[in-house]
Amino acid sequence: MLHVLRQIARTGIKTEPWPSPATENVEVERLHTQIRRTLGRALTIREVDAGSCNGCELEIHALGNPYYNLEGLGIRFVASPRHADMLLVTGPVSKHMAIALKRTYDATPDPKLVVAVGDCGCTGGIFGESYASFGRVANVIPVDVAVPGCPPTPTALLRGILAAITAGPAAADRADGAPRSQAV
Repeated sequence: MLHVLRQIARTGIKTEPWPSPATENVEVERLHTQIRRTLGRALTIREVDAGSCNGCELEIHALGNPYYNLEGLGIRFVASPRHADMLLVTGPVSKHMAIALKRTYDATPDPKLVVAVGDCGCTGGIFGESYASFGRVANVIPVDVAVPGCPPTPTALLRGILAAITAGPAAADRADGAPRSQAV
């Protein structure tokens, strides 16, 4: 043991220099700052899988890890739409999920925000409109923000959440059903 301690004393501390922040780290920190400034209170989200392949859900779950630290911003996922401020909807809306999605939307108290996630939620993706699918989320309920990508990155999801809380709820009388804004 003494031999090891002498070796450590002779060698000294040899470590790599501290890494410079990556561009994504800077982007995530900027988004965190903007969300804290804009929100100023807690935000609760109900995630609804309307028929997706679960790729978007994996990225949504990544928002809960220590790197993105969604809960540290005061943003939490809830089990009931009655407790939610925002609906995060993934996948093309299958015919079997349309009624459940409408009921979830109706159960969410006003003012409510809706974010369509992924290419399937924004445009219907490779599934489109068919005998089994209504296609994009906006064909069933009004959408405030669309977050494209297959699947979108957690950073893109943060941008979409920020865009939704900054812009506020959409007007329910949009004739074309298109989302008011698109997060990139």
